[in-house]
Amino acid sequence: MPFSIHTIYGQIFKLWRARRFKLFLLLINPVPSDVLIDVGGYPGFWAPYARRVKRIDTLNVHEVPWNNAQSPDHNIRTLVGDGCSLNMPDRSYEIGFSNSVIEHVGSWERQQQFALEIRRIAKALWVQTPAYECPVEPHYMTPLIHYFPRSWQKRLLRWCTVWGWLERPDSSRINEMVENTRLLRKHEMQRLFPDCEILTERLFGLIPKSYIAVRRKPAPSPVVPGDSTSAALS
Repeated sequence: MPFSIHTIYGQIFKLWRARRFKLFLLLINPVPSDVLIDVGGYPGFWAPYARRVKRIDTLNVHEVPWNNAQSPDHNIRTLVGDGCSLNMPDRSYEIGFSNSVIEHVGSWERQQQFALEIRRIAKALWVQTPAYECPVEPHYMTPLIHYFPRSWQKRLLRWCTVWGWLERPDSSRINEMVENTRLLRKHEMQRLFPDCEILTERLFGLIPKSYIAVRRKPAPSPVVPGDSTSAALS
């Protein structure tokens, strides 16, 4: 496999991702009857982990080749769609999951629509995104580049970033990357997910690295003696 930016991601972020997944299990508590949608994710993310839910739907704007025989212990479907306009009923999933996707949908307006849609279709939420406040831009693996105007970023990405050195992008890809990548500040995450707790992952315990919007599962309704529900259960 050619050495690329993804090789670096895999090594540097491996420990953080393992810790994050443990936190996801703790706070969201997926159970075998749950159906989960991963907006912008891929089956390969879930395959290494033990099966925890009834089914996982991964949704992307392009087709993703996947054969469940590759991971027979899981029930994973791949769907094609736009995370900013989801063709699913309200609360049709027990868990809505998204990892490092909302920063790639484009403008602030599209980020608002993305947040509205995943909040609408899922009961519990886990939406992670890199923090704008972190001085190292994670996609380019370069300090401070995301604080420059976009016109400057387009000039600097090819020759002044680790991403540019390894990926050797042409001008079209650079333009697409800059125009479609918008890191979020904490107060923006709070506006996008007002019904969620916003967790902060930190570097060295000090520097914000990423934010996670968490909406835990709703508590089960109490059974009142004498009502129709308790009668049906008796």
